[in-house]
Amino acid sequence: MEVVAMDQNLFNDICLQQLTLSGVHEGETVVVLTRGGERAEYADAFLWAIGRLGASGYHMRLPSPASAGGAWAVGDSGLGRIPLAVDALKAVDMVVDCTFLLFSPEQFAIQAAGTRVLTAVEPPELLARLMPTTELRERVETGAELLAKASTMRITSPHGTDVTYQLGMYPTMSEYGYTDTPGRWDHWPAAFVFTGGSDDGVDGKIVLAPGDVLLPFNTYVQTPVEITIEAGFIRDIRGGAGSSGLDADLLASYIRSFDDPRGYGMSHVGWGLDERAHWHGLTQFGGGMGMELRSFYGNVMFSIGPNNELGGPNDTACHFDIPMRGNSLYLDDELIVDAGELTVPEMKPVTKR
Repeated sequence: MEVVAMDQNLFNDICLQQLTLSGVHEGETVVVLTRGGERAEYADAFLWAIGRLGASGYHMRLPSPASAGGAWAVGDSGLGRIPLAVDALKAVDMVVDCTFLLFSPEQFAIQAAGTRVLTAVEPPELLARLMPTTELRERVETGAELLAKASTMRITSPHGTDVTYQLGMYPTMSEYGYTDTPGRWDHWPAAFVFTGGSDDGVDGKIVLAPGDVLLPFNTYVQTPVEITIEAGFIRDIRGGAGSSGLDADLLASYIRSFDDPRGYGMSHVGWGLDERAHWHGLTQFGGGMGMELRSFYGNVMFSIGPNNELGGPNDTACHFDIPMRGNSLYLDDELIVDAGELTVPEMKPVTKR
């Protein structure tokens, strides 16, 4: 579906709302980071908003990648070859990242210096519809508190999923779409909580069903996929009973193309909380990276590949996020997500309580 470009004045206004939530104020310095010719209108809007808030700001534009196409790899920010740029970003209060630095050592170094980072790469129309709120933040933080206390997570589904994660090795993280705390990263839009299983502590089977989401393919599963996991790594990927096996073949081929056995590792896992986010969102917007699908209410999302975002040792470039519908999730045998519906009143929007 083609999306009509948002009026620049409206884009300015939503960027002002975002930076207000992120606590930008007089005396701060904010950098907007872009690459090549991408998202120049984002830089214009954010710089306007920075000025309105009395802060100082500038636009850092990185070169376009040397090559395009191929697998969507994470971790190579382009900043590793420009150490002076990294030093400049470490010296400011906030970076608005319009390139996607996540999983890169440079982003970790920037955060460690106390700079807060906000990623904004989704289409402006989606940024406007899923504007963060303090109420949503409270619900996300409630989920994070519950997840941080748990020692095990079990996920089940009517399609045959039954997998258990041993927790406690890695921290719990929350995303609610803005960042007002030094050193914190967030992604606009976003509304989910996640952690990682112990490196050898994920075992069981995950069965992907039609309608589950494959990111970064930005497609919906059409044919069932059975994924067998032992000791934290995928050991087998095959089509489900009666399936042509097409989605299984695509997933397996993609991971294999990285020629890195760590691409079969289990990354983060958690659930979404934004009732405004649409499961059918991939049919509406192009040019984004599927944040709406990661956030839709009651989805259970597991991820494949790197866990360095959580402080783990796996920094493979192969990464997959897979939000699933209609699954149930238990923390220490307590039902938290019941077939796609959150059970804890404090995590529900007011309309669902």
